[in-house]
Amino acid sequence: MKNLSLVILAALISTPVFAADIAAGKAKTAVCASCHGADGIATIPTYPNIKGQNAAYLAKQLKAFKSGDRVDPVMKPMASMLTDEDIENVAAYYQSLK
Repeated sequence: MKNLSLVILAALISTPVFAADIAAGKAKTAVCASCHGADGIATIPTYPNIKGQNAAYLAKQLKAFKSGDRVDPVMKPMASMLTDEDIENVAAYYQSLK
């Protein structure tokens, strides 16, 4: 049992963790700004403010738009232009805005 715990601990420690790149995320948000604002505060009252929003939530929603699990004729093409890495970076950028 002790050996199994050590193996699990070693796997967790050796697994690389990649932090999102906030600067890269910001660079991808020019299109987002037209509706959600340059600072994440929506310019159109019916669109959500995403400034400071939880990154995991934003990433989940963008991936759902991209896959079609969440249907939105405006967001589908926007999300489709992003790679999974882009999505993580964009989500981290908006979360970083306080």
